[in-house]
Amino acid sequence: MSKTTRATQVLTQAKVVFTVHAYDYDPNAERVGLQAAEALGEEPHRVLKTLMAEVDGKPVCAVVPSDHEVSMKKLAAAFGGKSASMMKPADAERLTGYHVGGISPFGQKKMVPTAIEAQAMTEAYVYINGGQRGLQVRLSPQDALAALKAKTAPLIA
Repeated sequence: MSKTTRATQVLTQAKVVFTVHAYDYDPNAERVGLQAAEALGEEPHRVLKTLMAEVDGKPVCAVVPSDHEVSMKKLAAAFGGKSASMMKPADAERLTGYHVGGISPFGQKKMVPTAIEAQAMTEAYVYINGGQRGLQVRLSPQDALAALKAKTAPLIA
């Protein structure tokens, strides 16, 4: 497995301090984010999942703790919209250039507005997908926020 991806290249170019962590990805896991947390030996609230969604028909990215579900109502509100829905996997792959299970908010083919769950900002560090299945990057949530030019918002149910 390569530890250099578009995501890690973007972080390196932005001079973000991060470490790369590989783990055995289980394609049959019921919840991929929780499986990643367990494989890394980390608390699930520190391992963030990247979700591609649509708010009023426009693509957005939500980064939330792997042990929570995103609230569609809160997601829509975070982007000033009326309704939100999850993006179809094929559309998410086409838009980001990553495969489902390996979608990173960093280095997507087309950058879209991104929000990070506000609770994640209280952590000293978080893990976010590094651009391929079985690869996570560990960094400060503030660095992630800055690198993504994202906003924070309450997104979880």
